[in-house]
Amino acid sequence: MKNTIINSPEAPEPVGAYPHARRVGDLLFLSGIGPRHLGSKEIPGVMLDANGKLISYDIGVQTHSVFENVASVLKSAGLGFEHLADVTVFLTNMAADFATYNQIYAEYLSEYKPCRTTVEIGSLPTPIAIELKCIAVFPDTMTRP
Repeated sequence: MKNTIINSPEAPEPVGAYPHARRVGDLLFLSGIGPRHLGSKEIPGVMLDANGKLISYDIGVQTHSVFENVASVLKSAGLGFEHLADVTVFLTNMAADFATYNQIYAEYLSEYKPCRTTVEIGSLPTPIAIELKCIAVFPDTMTRP
């Protein structure tokens, strides 16, 4: 069974000891992907005070950035959004952010319709408001029963 670590040269560096993704057999498991940009600790759409405390954030900017990062990791594995089978979305403020996130999600994935779960959590490891955890299927196996 194929078992390969994948790190994208176009996605931001992981904030811990884990790869961007791991292929196991016919599946690609993406680690949690946030909105940071490659080579920067700054978070798109986030304003922090001098002490690093969150002042404000823009869920739309963060959501677009997350999808760009997911696309980069998928691309490094030779895949695209059409190969996603399952997406788990973590939001830190469901009431305030769901409508915007849901609209942007549809821009990227409504054509492909992967399964999806969206959950609200208290916080993420950095001051981000959204993170995606995805599972993709390699195309040579998508049509088999």
